[in-house]
Amino acid sequence: MKNKIIIYTDGACSGNPGPGGWGAVLIYIDNEKYLSGSDKMTTNNKMELLAAINALKAIEPNSEVELYTDSQYVKNGINLWIHNWKKNGWKTAAKKPVANKEMWIELDQCLSDQNVTWFWVKGHSGNHYNEIADNLAVQAMKEIKL
Repeated sequence: MKNKIIIYTDGACSGNPGPGGWGAVLIYIDNEKYLSGSDKMTTNNKMELLAAINALKAIEPNSEVELYTDSQYVKNGINLWIHNWKKNGWKTAAKKPVANKEMWIELDQCLSDQNVTWFWVKGHSGNHYNEIADNLAVQAMKEIKL
Protein backbone atom coordinates (compact mmCIF):
# COMPACT_ATOMS: atom_id res chain seq x y z
CA MET A 1 0.00 0.00 0.00
CA LYS A 2 1.17 3.49 -0.86
CA ASN A 3 2.03 5.93 1.87
CA LYS A 4 -0.43 8.74 2.34
CA ILE A 5 0.34 12.24 1.08
CA ILE A 6 -0.85 15.00 3.37
CA ILE A 7 -1.51 18.41 1.86
CA TYR A 8 -2.29 21.74 3.52
CA THR A 9 -3.46 24.60 1.32
CA ASP A 10 -4.29 28.26 1.82
CA GLY A 11 -5.04 31.38 -0.17
CA ALA A 12 -4.63 35.07 0.62
CA CYS A 13 -5.83 38.25 -0.98
CA SER A 14 -5.22 41.94 -0.25
CA GLY A 15 -8.54 43.46 -1.16
CA ASN A 16 -11.10 41.17 -2.69
CA PRO A 17 -10.44 41.47 -5.58
CA GLY A 18 -6.82 42.51 -5.41
CA PRO A 19 -3.33 41.01 -5.41
CA GLY A 20 -3.39 37.46 -4.10
CA GLY A 21 -1.26 34.46 -3.31
CA TRP A 22 -1.64 30.78 -2.60
CA GLY A 23 0.46 28.30 -0.70
CA ALA A 24 0.59 24.55 -0.21
CA VAL A 25 2.56 22.16 1.95
CA LEU A 26 2.94 18.59 0.69
CA ILE A 27 4.05 16.00 3.24
CA TYR A 28 5.14 12.50 2.24
CA ILE A 29 6.74 10.30 4.89
CA ASP A 30 9.50 12.61 6.24
CA ASN A 31 9.64 14.94 3.25
CA GLU A 32 8.01 18.35 2.98
CA LYS A 33 7.59 20.32 -0.23
CA TYR A 34 6.39 23.93 -0.34
CA LEU A 35 4.55 25.42 -3.31
CA SER A 36 3.25 28.94 -3.85
CA GLY A 37 2.15 31.36 -6.52
CA SER A 38 0.38 34.65 -7.02
CA ASP A 39 -1.90 36.70 -9.23
CA LYS A 40 -1.99 40.47 -9.67
CA MET A 41 -5.80 40.73 -9.62
CA THR A 42 -7.78 37.91 -8.06
CA THR A 43 -10.07 36.90 -5.21
CA ASN A 44 -9.49 34.96 -2.03
CA ASN A 45 -11.71 32.11 -3.24
CA LYS A 46 -9.72 31.81 -6.47
CA MET A 47 -6.47 31.61 -4.49
CA GLU A 48 -7.94 28.92 -2.21
CA LEU A 49 -8.96 26.90 -5.27
CA LEU A 50 -5.62 27.43 -7.01
CA ALA A 51 -3.75 26.18 -3.94
CA ALA A 52 -5.66 22.88 -4.03
CA ILE A 53 -5.38 22.55 -7.82
CA ASN A 54 -1.63 23.14 -7.92
CA ALA A 55 -0.96 20.87 -4.95
CA LEU A 56 -2.88 18.01 -6.56
CA LYS A 57 -1.13 18.56 -9.89
CA ALA A 58 2.24 18.25 -8.13
CA ILE A 59 1.73 14.68 -6.94
CA GLU A 60 1.75 11.30 -8.64
CA PRO A 61 -1.57 9.98 -9.99
CA ASN A 62 -3.47 7.42 -7.94
CA SER A 63 -2.16 8.76 -4.65
CA GLU A 64 -3.87 8.42 -1.29
CA VAL A 65 -4.30 12.02 -0.13
CA GLU A 66 -5.51 13.85 2.94
CA LEU A 67 -6.10 17.48 1.93
CA TYR A 68 -6.55 20.09 4.67
CA THR A 69 -8.01 23.49 3.81
CA ASP A 70 -9.24 26.34 5.96
CA SER A 71 -11.71 27.25 3.21
CA GLN A 72 -15.27 26.07 3.78
CA TYR A 73 -15.90 27.29 0.21
CA VAL A 74 -13.42 24.77 -1.23
CA LYS A 75 -14.31 21.87 1.09
CA ASN A 76 -18.08 22.26 0.72
CA GLY A 77 -17.85 23.07 -2.97
CA ILE A 78 -15.98 19.88 -3.80
CA ASN A 79 -17.79 17.60 -1.33
CA LEU A 80 -21.36 18.92 -1.46
CA TRP A 81 -22.16 21.47 -4.14
CA ILE A 82 -20.27 20.35 -7.25
CA HIS A 83 -22.52 17.32 -7.87
CA ASN A 84 -25.60 19.51 -8.23
CA TRP A 85 -23.71 22.18 -10.17
CA LYS A 86 -22.75 19.59 -12.78
CA LYS A 87 -26.25 18.12 -12.83
CA ASN A 88 -27.78 21.61 -13.23
CA GLY A 89 -25.47 22.71 -16.07
CA TRP A 90 -23.11 24.65 -13.78
CA LYS A 91 -25.90 26.68 -12.20
CA THR A 92 -26.36 27.25 -8.48
CA ALA A 93 -29.52 26.36 -6.60
CA ALA A 94 -30.59 29.96 -7.29
CA LYS A 95 -30.16 29.25 -11.06
CA LYS A 96 -27.17 31.62 -11.29
CA PRO A 97 -23.88 30.68 -13.00
CA VAL A 98 -21.38 29.04 -10.64
CA ALA A 99 -18.59 31.45 -9.69
CA ASN A 100 -15.12 30.26 -10.70
CA LYS A 101 -16.62 27.51 -12.86
CA GLU A 102 -13.42 26.86 -14.84
CA MET A 103 -11.43 26.41 -11.64
CA TRP A 104 -14.02 24.01 -10.20
CA ILE A 105 -13.87 21.99 -13.42
CA GLU A 106 -10.06 21.91 -13.20
CA LEU A 107 -10.16 20.85 -9.55
CA ASP A 108 -12.70 18.14 -10.36
CA GLN A 109 -10.41 16.86 -13.15
CA CYS A 110 -7.47 16.78 -10.69
CA LEU A 111 -9.52 14.44 -8.51
CA SER A 112 -10.28 11.97 -11.30
CA ASP A 113 -7.06 10.01 -10.70
CA GLN A 114 -6.55 10.67 -6.98
CA ASN A 115 -8.11 9.29 -3.82
CA VAL A 116 -8.60 12.49 -1.80
CA THR A 117 -10.20 12.86 1.59
CA TRP A 118 -10.96 16.49 2.42
CA PHE A 119 -10.65 18.07 5.84
CA TRP A 120 -11.43 21.54 7.13
CA VAL A 121 -9.04 23.12 9.60
CA LYS A 122 -9.73 26.40 11.37
CA GLY A 123 -7.44 29.07 9.94
CA HIS A 124 -5.13 31.11 12.16
CA SER A 125 -5.65 28.70 15.05
CA GLY A 126 -2.07 27.53 15.49
CA ASN A 127 -2.15 24.47 13.21
CA HIS A 128 1.52 24.18 12.25
CA TYR A 129 1.11 23.26 8.58
CA ASN A 130 -1.87 25.53 7.99
CA GLU A 131 0.26 28.41 9.30
CA ILE A 132 3.07 27.47 6.89
CA ALA A 133 0.61 27.37 3.96
CA ASP A 134 -0.78 30.75 5.05
CA ASN A 135 2.72 32.24 5.27
CA LEU A 136 3.55 30.92 1.79
CA ALA A 137 0.37 32.50 0.39
CA VAL A 138 0.93 35.83 2.13
CA GLN A 139 4.59 35.95 1.05
CA ALA A 140 3.65 35.21 -2.59
CA MET A 141 1.04 37.96 -2.43
CA LYS A 142 3.50 40.44 -0.90
CA GLU A 143 6.07 39.75 -3.61
CA ILE A 144 3.57 40.70 -6.31
CA LYS A 145 2.79 43.96 -4.51
CA LEU A 146 6.48 45.06 -4.45
